[in-house]
Amino acid sequence: MTTPPSDSPSRSDLPALEAWCRTLHQHLLARRQRACLWISGDDPTGAAQAICERWPAREPVPLWLGTGEALSTAGAAPVRTLAMAKAATQLGGEQSLVIFDAAQPATGFDPDAFGAVVGTLKAGGLLVLMTPAAWAAADPAPVPDGDHARLAHWPFARQQLTARYLARLARRLSSHASVLHWSQGGHLPAPTLDSIDQAARSDAIADSDCLTQDQAASVAALEALAPARPVVISADRGRGKSGALGIAAARCLAAGEDVWLTAPRPAAVSAIFERLAALLPRGQREGNVFRLPVGQADDDMASGSELRFLAPDAIEAARLACHGEALPRLFVDEAAAIPTPLLKGYLAHFPRIAFATTVHGYEGTGRGFQLRFRHHLERQCPGWQALEMTTPVRWAPGDPLEALTDDLLLLSAQPPELPEPCAKNAQQWLEGCDIVLLERDALARDEAALRQLFGLLVQAHYRTTLADLRQLLDTPGLTLMAIRQRDVTTGRDAWLGVVAAVEEGGFPTSLAHDIWCGKRRPRGHLLAQSLAAHAGHQGAAEARWWRVLRIAVHPELWRRGQGARLLQALEQQALAAGVTRLGTSFGAEADLVAFWLAQGFVPLRMGLKRDAASGEHAVMMGKAIGESGSGESAPRGQLAQDALLGALQQDFQRLLPSLLRHELHGLPPALVDRLRQRGSETDLATLTPAACAQRLDWYRRGGGGLALVRPWLETALEACEPALLDEVSRHGLVLALGGQDAPAFISWAEGQGIVGRKARDRWCRAAAGRLIEQSE
Repeated sequence: MTTPPSDSPSRSDLPALEAWCRTLHQHLLARRQRACLWISGDDPTGAAQAICERWPAREPVPLWLGTGEALSTAGAAPVRTLAMAKAATQLGGEQSLVIFDAAQPATGFDPDAFGAVVGTLKAGGLLVLMTPAAWAAADPAPVPDGDHARLAHWPFARQQLTARYLARLARRLSSHASVLHWSQGGHLPAPTLDSIDQAARSDAIADSDCLTQDQAASVAALEALAPARPVVISADRGRGKSGALGIAAARCLAAGEDVWLTAPRPAAVSAIFERLAALLPRGQREGNVFRLPVGQADDDMASGSELRFLAPDAIEAARLACHGEALPRLFVDEAAAIPTPLLKGYLAHFPRIAFATTVHGYEGTGRGFQLRFRHHLERQCPGWQALEMTTPVRWAPGDPLEALTDDLLLLSAQPPELPEPCAKNAQQWLEGCDIVLLERDALARDEAALRQLFGLLVQAHYRTTLADLRQLLDTPGLTLMAIRQRDVTTGRDAWLGVVAAVEEGGFPTSLAHDIWCGKRRPRGHLLAQSLAAHAGHQGAAEARWWRVLRIAVHPELWRRGQGARLLQALEQQALAAGVTRLGTSFGAEADLVAFWLAQGFVPLRMGLKRDAASGEHAVMMGKAIGESGSGESAPRGQLAQDALLGALQQDFQRLLPSLLRHELHGLPPALVDRLRQRGSETDLATLTPAACAQRLDWYRRGGGGLALVRPWLETALEACEPALLDEVSRHGLVLALGGQDAPAFISWAEGQGIVGRKARDRWCRAAAGRLIEQSE
């Protein structure tokens, strides 16, 4: 069967295309598999739409990921279009046909979207991947696509970036025999698939509501949750993890017991609500609450029960609202994507708790979660139980699309297994390792090294996303260094640690000034721009920095000085490039801050709100590594010789006490001690009128916020004679020192006709301007 594809297949081709679709679908259903059809061409939209209209399974309506602007609507069968950025909304649902449009330059290939929707395809389903023709070349050289826009920080345009990531994808696609490749101008691939030996599904599953023995075991563990004996369930996508949570929750409700449920987003638990509705048809769902009315439970005397979904950061408030009453059991789904400090809080307060996580998820990883959380679990709850669900529910074991997705996105990337000599004498073994500067063109073609290095990064950071691999390969100005151990016998390398840093700053004076006063925010340059716009130092945007994005060391080599060794090598590389300052930004935890302090870094700025990703306040730290042009690494005392870092550190220590009284009053004491550790070494000069005027002038121009100028404003108000500033401005500013959202200031402002947060902010900036004008 051969049919040439075109932008729109001819009428005579359509019967053959329809027969091809029917045959492929039958093969897939018979094997309980899924497949990938790769259509490459200058404009493969017409061919993909023809497949879409003739695919036998039309329920649910086929999903088209991308803009869909080129779709023909005349006489076409229904197609549901969705932007790539919305792909995560499909998690928990099921699809029979997905068109993934990576051919349009405006959208391109979104790794996170791809990972999210592939897991929704059920057995018999087809993924149609559309790509530009260049992907199918013998040595593919794709051009940067629309998804590169998030990597194109100033001064780069996306067209200037490399496409190493896309070239690797194209090579991997071509290497998989299971991929059905339809090249524009070529012939349809044979619709048959290699036969596989399928183990018969067991008929002896004790639990009639469950589809696999894995699922039955997980449900039993969830039902039997005991105080101080948490359950941790890990599973790959499509293993029925959400179904297990739904079954267990339904049985709890039927027994008259309430359940709380949390996950990174409501869409992630839609399958749980669907299972509740199926098992408890007389229950009622209202928003994020599923109620089983009085009399519906097994015990007619029960007062009714409910499952309530709560956002991760809303659990604590709900717990406090219970006023000491017995807490319900708590199910935490997609735990790897929830900040560890929140998880620790749940564990401390909920006697009966279960954590479920995806082993290789589109955000976060179950293996990394267990690695980092296991020690805490063993210390707090030695009787905790770990379960792993391995048998697929939505498709058969050995599914070719699952294997392809794993390979393309490196879902199962792992650090290397260390040889026996390392376990016996790790320090001596490490002395034979060297640190190398990685060349990314070569790395993109070295699958073994890429898997090990990405595996290290995945386990070191709780929320590594699939798009991070593209960042690693294509971000401009990125430097990668790694610890390598070479086996001289086999010639194979084991990668034991990695550090990634990106160049920031270097803005011209005029642009740096606009960043400083809040008028401009070019893409990227997190550290340099934040220190200018929120710490009040224009020089931070003009200076050149290397910001450490990630640092990871093999888990079996932790606390052996390898992280420090990587940073020392990075310092030498930065100095060779003429960069004399390193920086980093991360969710502040006492142990992490202690590590960076030990490497000679000092705190420079603290975020006033908890970061949505980490659940912690972000802290920025920096280090001077040598005077400009010295070419030598600086000792810790070098900080005093760097005027910019010295000023940033002094301002941070001056500001910290007032922040701890207000915006940061809830910081853990151990973290506060770490942040103050270098403050004792900092000589805080008395604020001069000129220094106060300079900082308040920055504020009135649009820089920072009132909380970030509080010490300077307090000093200026104290020094200003009453007659020089009108009473309204003085009184309002004094009240505002307690916080622009403080009830006393809001009430006063409304009495003055100043309504709304933005209006209060404008008034405060203008009043600060009047203060410095009268004080001159």
